[in-house]
Amino acid sequence: METEPDTAFDAVFRALADASRRRLLDRLDSRNGQSLRELCEGLAMSRQAVSKHLAVLQAAHLVTAVRVGRQKLHYLNPVPVQEMADRWIGRYERHRLPVLTRLKQTLEGSAMDKPAFVYVIYIRTSAEKLYRALTEPEFIDAYMGGTGPRSDWRVGSPVRWKSDPAGQHEELGQRVLEAEPGRRLSYTWHTLQPMHRDLFDSDEEFAEARRERSRVTFDIEPAEVPELGVKLTITHDGFDSPDSRMLHSVSGGWVMILSALKTLLETGRPL
Repeated sequence: METEPDTAFDAVFRALADASRRRLLDRLDSRNGQSLRELCEGLAMSRQAVSKHLAVLQAAHLVTAVRVGRQKLHYLNPVPVQEMADRWIGRYERHRLPVLTRLKQTLEGSAMDKPAFVYVIYIRTSAEKLYRALTEPEFIDAYMGGTGPRSDWRVGSPVRWKSDPAGQHEELGQRVLEAEPGRRLSYTWHTLQPMHRDLFDSDEEFAEARRERSRVTFDIEPAEVPELGVKLTITHDGFDSPDSRMLHSVSGGWVMILSALKTLLETGRPL
């Protein structure tokens, strides 16, 4: 019989088996990026009990905690659920049903001062190679389909962006904010472009939305379980509101890009 590393799946199954933990996931699904105090409101559980449940969810990588100032905010992480679906549903050639129907792929904050999008993925590679994949053209072209950024990746340098494989890398005002090889990369994001005008009802509304300038940060660290490789956390924040058109656009886009990145680094197969 085929053997497999079931430890991670066991942790997810155990975490989801408890009704109180599922309720916490539902609460984060309805409003992501909550503090412990906010999650405790209205629950017939003590603060200590909620903390213990969150610890179990974090150990199963279903919840990610991010410090914002003095607060620790909690976000859904759907990656383990997707992996469980691939393993236990795809294996038996069933349709790809949602395992936890209300979990979202877009992870939105609920206030302007909170990270608007947080996503965690584990990749069986080294921190050095992952950083190269985020910065070197041959890697970027392979998992982003000929689009994406170009830069010398020095703090303050421009980050030129190409949205169309047939186009050119353009200067859109993006700049490198942080660059620590093997650990952290951060740069400002481009604003909405003329191609997005049709998403708005008026020129005035579009002009206002174009003032928004967000940023994206990649944090690389060793996985808690060495066999999982490295842990990549992407935080895209600085949006004007949870209803930002750019937020909704990049949320789905990052999920697809990181999935292709993981496939490339683990299997060598490009997008």
